[in-house]
Amino acid sequence: MKILGQADVARLGAYKDIVEALREGFRAGIETPVRHHHGISDVSTLLLMPAWSRDWAGIKTVVFKSDNAAQGLPTVQASYLLIEQKTGETVAMMDGGEITRRRTAAASALAADYLARKDAETMTLVGAGALSSHFALAHAAVRPVKRVFVYTRSVAKGQALAAQLAQHGLEAHSVTDPEAAVRLSDIVTCVTTSTVPIVRGAWLKPGAHVDLAGAFKPGMRETDGDVVARSSVYVDTRGGALAEAGDLLQARDEGKFDFAHVKGDLFDLCRGKVHGRTSDSEITLFKSAGTAIEDLATAIMLYQKAR
Repeated sequence: MKILGQADVARLGAYKDIVEALREGFRAGIETPVRHHHGISDVSTLLLMPAWSRDWAGIKTVVFKSDNAAQGLPTVQASYLLIEQKTGETVAMMDGGEITRRRTAAASALAADYLARKDAETMTLVGAGALSSHFALAHAAVRPVKRVFVYTRSVAKGQALAAQLAQHGLEAHSVTDPEAAVRLSDIVTCVTTSTVPIVRGAWLKPGAHVDLAGAFKPGMRETDGDVVARSSVYVDTRGGALAEAGDLLQARDEGKFDFAHVKGDLFDLCRGKVHGRTSDSEITLFKSAGTAIEDLATAIMLYQKAR
């Protein structure tokens, strides 16, 4: 059995490779039941996220430990177990945190490969958490992104992220005016836990692509209803969007969106059932909630490269 730690996953998990693995994963027949959610104690919650195909099976375990911060440890701990179906043998144990960060960003990049303009060069990145750098680099793997504006409540964190992205060859700037940045941007990515709108629909320029990966509860949102109303809306999975996509649910409640108007999901895009962007002036929006398909597809690719 191979053991792939965080550094191994980062070394093997090039964003472009994960994007292509996810594309194949959404085309394939991967089964994903509802995740298991177990409260272990007042400070510990266990999530189990299984998935399987004809040849592979896998399960991600995620433990939320609310008391870890006091010990200087991450609140979220995750691992991934990969099983070969032919024999039932466990062939790999991998760092689940790094898989999650990279596959989440790659899923948005996969959507952008269908939805963002081919000449998208300028990006606004809202949020400076653990996922943010991955999103900028993943988008740059599928589009010619050269300039990134970083907006976050903490100027120091924004400056640190901009410096980090600059080391990867991007022209990155920490900004304090989100409107000015969004008005210039071809891609607007939000990775926050905000409960109030940050990006306004009036700011979007023709041809913009909006990528929403934060706000993972119905009561959270990163955009106002006008962003959703102006956009052709796509999701990773319809079930996930209906359950968790706060931006879409709240826009619906405001009378600015109907889930019947979702243009397609990643299954539709990857299988060619819908064709994504239809013109250079169209505004598109992708909302992701995450799915175990992405974990399994990424783990298979990592294992095959390691082997």
